[in-house]
Amino acid sequence: MKFVKLRSRGGDYLVVAANVAYLRMDENGQTKVGLVGGDSLLVVGDMQEVAAQILNG
Repeated sequence: MKFVKLRSRGGDYLVVAANVAYLRMDENGQTKVGLVGGDSLLVVGDMQEVAAQILNG
């Protein structure tokens, strides 16, 4: 299981990379990360930055 650290303005998340279902651009330069079987997370960075974090781990 590969965990990825994603930064948020309210705190950081450790997310299982295989559980990421989608990325969606949100306001103020943030990205919503949708999770399989769960809710979405609002994280810092645009979609390209977040995608690179997930792929590079």
